[in-house]
Amino acid sequence: MLGGALSRESLLISTLVELADNLVDDYDVIDVLTVLVHRCVQTVDVDAAGVMLARPEESLQFVASSSESMRMLELFQIQAAERPCVDCYRSGEPIINHALDEGDDRWPQFSPRAMAQGFRAVHCLPMRLRGSTIGALNLFRTSHGALGPDDVVAAQGLADVATIAILQHQSSLNAATLNGQLSYALNSRIIIEQAKGMIRQALDCDMHEAFERLRWHSRNHNIKLTSVATRIVEGLLAPGDLESAPSSTF
Repeated sequence: MLGGALSRESLLISTLVELADNLVDDYDVIDVLTVLVHRCVQTVDVDAAGVMLARPEESLQFVASSSESMRMLELFQIQAAERPCVDCYRSGEPIINHALDEGDDRWPQFSPRAMAQGFRAVHCLPMRLRGSTIGALNLFRTSHGALGPDDVVAAQGLADVATIAILQHQSSLNAATLNGQLSYALNSRIIIEQAKGMIRQALDCDMHEAFERLRWHSRNHNIKLTSVATRIVEGLLAPGDLESAPSSTF
């Protein structure tokens, strides 16, 4: 949810600047999408956000989420036979204001699991550009009620910017380069999960705090998130050297 002194318009502008600032020559897709999911929660009337990406002609894979509960739900979507993100990705059409309940005929396996995580409504927006769909942005609310038109426009706008960042970095990317970037993003996620597990064990904290420490160290030292995680996994950076992130940072 939106909080603090900044208006939503100011925060949206700040987010666009932050996303653009990430588009350096060796930009990290994980960094861009992590910014996306956290800013969706801050600027749109939702409580959690996640992103799934797919290489051409392959299944969706989890890439980024705003919380640990969202991460677990995204992983469940990958395993389940029916889930909203797949419907959105395959059709290229948004799913807006779908209420979750025990008698959900559309996703009878997914809905109870989402409700067990405290969510009551789901929205999925395609990440696409000129007919090319590379994934889906998933948004969840803990209360019933429709997502307003302005919120839908804001969320789709952020998703579009992130999609352009991936598809058209430095004007345009050929298929081989796109495949390489998406493969790198999915492989990076594995390294980040390994690092989170090592941090959790070393510092006796939960996975959410482990990720926040990773991301804060990345931002504070201007190092790519994947690079910080790699250094943890390779033993080049001790978990105890990661600063605790201020609660208001994200």
